[in-house]
Amino acid sequence: MKHLVVALVSAGSLLVSVAAFAQSTSTPAPPAAPAQENTSAAAPVPGAKRAACQSAAKALKGQDRHDQMQLCMAQAHLDCLKQAIDQKIVGPQRKDFVKSCAG
Repeated sequence: MKHLVVALVSAGSLLVSVAAFAQSTSTPAPPAAPAQENTSAAAPVPGAKRAACQSAAKALKGQDRHDQMQLCMAQAHLDCLKQAIDQKIVGPQRKDFVKSCAG
């Protein structure tokens, strides 16, 4: 019974965090030209996604909170990577973009 409650709480918190994260993301910018190396204008506000994850996990305690933060930040990293790929950012610039985007 305890495992069922934990699973339901985890699933519910995941849904809440996804909803909060979806509200915090902005619409993706149009893809940049491959020759354009300046990506500073396309980078979102640093720490915004981390703050969204923290607010989504604030109702949880202990290991559940830690797990929720890990899942949310992994999703944020993946979303930033997809955005960098859409904008055709490559090399060290992609790494810097993803790092600054995810917070």
